[in-house]
Amino acid sequence: MPRAPQRHHRRWLRPAAVAAAALMAWTAAPSAAAPLPPDGTRPAHCSRIDAAKVPGASHQQAYCLDELTTAGTVASGHTDPADWAGLTPEGLATPRGVPGIQIDGYFPDTSTTNTNHGWNHDSQFVIRLPDHWNGGLVVSGAPGVREQYANDRAFGDWAVSQGYAFAATDKGATSATFHRDGETPGDALAEGNHRVTQLTRAARQVVARRYQRPPSRTLAMGMSNGGYLVRWQLENHPELYDGGVDWEGTLWRTEGPNLLTFLPPALRHYPAYAAGGAGAEQAHRAMEAAGYPAGSEFLWPFHHQYYWDLTQRIYREELDPEFDGATEAGTPFCAPGTPACDADYAYADRPREVRKAVAKIALTGRIGKPLISFHGTYDVLLPISRSSDVYAQLVRREGRGHLHRYYRVEAGTHVDSLADAFPGRVRPLVPCHRSAATALERWLDHGVRPPSSRTLKLPEGAGPEKLLTHCPLNG
Repeated sequence: MPRAPQRHHRRWLRPAAVAAAALMAWTAAPSAAAPLPPDGTRPAHCSRIDAAKVPGASHQQAYCLDELTTAGTVASGHTDPADWAGLTPEGLATPRGVPGIQIDGYFPDTSTTNTNHGWNHDSQFVIRLPDHWNGGLVVSGAPGVREQYANDRAFGDWAVSQGYAFAATDKGATSATFHRDGETPGDALAEGNHRVTQLTRAARQVVARRYQRPPSRTLAMGMSNGGYLVRWQLENHPELYDGGVDWEGTLWRTEGPNLLTFLPPALRHYPAYAAGGAGAEQAHRAMEAAGYPAGSEFLWPFHHQYYWDLTQRIYREELDPEFDGATEAGTPFCAPGTPACDADYAYADRPREVRKAVAKIALTGRIGKPLISFHGTYDVLLPISRSSDVYAQLVRREGRGHLHRYYRVEAGTHVDSLADAFPGRVRPLVPCHRSAATALERWLDHGVRPPSSRTLKLPEGAGPEKLLTHCPLNG
């Protein structure tokens, strides 16, 4: 579906804001394996590459690669390390030995924020088809305002190493100027849901053409904004999937909570807390009341510098562009009291049109397939008490609790690279993704329900090396 015309009244953001956006972030195999040919031999390397056509794509290029993981695609130019920079711990192991086909391309679109391959064209996708297929397909959307390779290190490598076909989309608009896309407020965010649906349908056909049978298992996976996409797909298109893994998904609710209800208090009160003095204690209480937990204070300076301000301004511009009039995406790091300052933004007081924009992307909790969610208790971009805790309540309220497992991960935060900056104080979440995906497969394959929803405690005396591999869901 072509995008609506871009919003021509917008001006360019400052280069510093665009640079900061690069920091934003926001599975084991099914039992069925690809059937062997009649003679019992393995399919030839990259066999049927000519048949792997992506339905609906405006452009595609297929490559036969000796290595589909980032162990090979970085050197061969079939991924972009800038896409996944900062999302994973430095010590995360990279699997190797996964030959197969990679398809890069894009669907029809009118916006041009994604510059990968020199295409200057949005709605780009990547599909990877390992030679040794396990019968399954994993589909994902990018976290944050990143592009289609953003999940390659966090779980794309793992997926193809387990034999999954893997597909990912840029969601249709990227970068800190994503809000320029679309005709009306909320369009650019809503397009992300359409693009995941579109890619899922296309990738299922590609898999069937390559392996000569449809996938026996289709799973949705994603982190941050990508986790939101998983939730939305299982609520709105459960017929396309067998289940999903939601890694700290963003929550959008028409009446709140959402980003625009809990980020402004951080912008308003953190400077007073950081300055110390007579108002610091009151500012700290206000931060806690907004959802930022005691004990996470060591993470606040980084998030103030790189996350809270930019995230609030660009998402508010997408959903409520009239707040600052002709100004585009507000005034960076403005002090409370400054005209049209995002630190003073009050979602509850905004016109009904703002809620109509959020309603385009709102979640309900009415999932139709099994979903495993996990979220770090030290997430201070999407505070857990204002996001995943609320979503788990929505699922239960809708009578879908039997389809959901939710794990609160003690000391986990929004991006795993901060585990390197604060060793022993921050728990990386990537091993929790592996545990969740394995549990989902057992649930789907054998009817073995995962452990009940719970908080996963930080193991006593566990060093950084153990935390990088250890996250049992019964812990």
